Amino acid sequence: MPKMHELPEAERPRERLTAYGADALSNAELIAILIGSGWPGGSALEVASRILAGSDQGIAYLATASVEELCSVPGVGSATACRIAAAAAIGRRITAAGEQKKVSFSKPEDIVSLFMDELRRETQEIFRVLLLNLRNEMIGKETISIGNISSSIVDPRDVFRPAVRRGAAGLVLVHNHPSGNPEPSDADVEVTKRICEAGELLGVRVMDHLIIGNGKFVSMKKRNLLPVQ
Repeated sequence: MPKMHELPEAERPRERLTAYGADALSNAELIAILIGSGWPGGSALEVASRILAGSDQGIAYLATASVEELCSVPGVGSATACRIAAAAAIGRRITAAGEQKKVSFSKPEDIVSLFMDELRRETQEIFRVLLLNLRNEMIGKETISIGNISSSIVDPRDVFRPAVRRGAAGLVLVHNHPSGNPEPSDADVEVTKRICEAGELLGVRVMDHLIIGNGKFVSMKKRNLLPVQ
């Protein structure tokens, strides 16, 4: 693969982005711009291709890749790895900001679509809440806890703190199972019961608890696993 300065100027990633826009570039070209310059063993484009080839997830790998993992790719130093990780985080935050508009939810699938891509590949169990107003419109999302590969510790006080602060009328609990199997565990049922009881005291209704696996989910409401409120 030729080095960047050996390419005709019109074929270099930065020049192509300027002329045609970012959507015209390949994934490798976009990453190469973040890398900046190559190393003695290859060009920035070659290093970018190595990053993409290092996982069967392709570009989606960058959503969860750590700085340490990126640094294991030949040609990627800590500064470059930090730039790539920062770009991935910016992308996630832009997506999240766009989702903060007032969207009304009528079925579990509407909510799952907000979280599936984000949570299905996580290697840790992450517990989040979706805050709703009286019209079932989203007014916020909050991460409550991050656990290990099999569980997260959830305190009802942490669940309802953002709900009370934002004046939420209801909320939906969402967490993932890193195993990929979304079937509720006994612990899931127990923690849901405790949270629903706390919500009844505070006047904030727990609308559902959605468990996300790899491309699949379970609605505890549809399974009749939510306490009657």
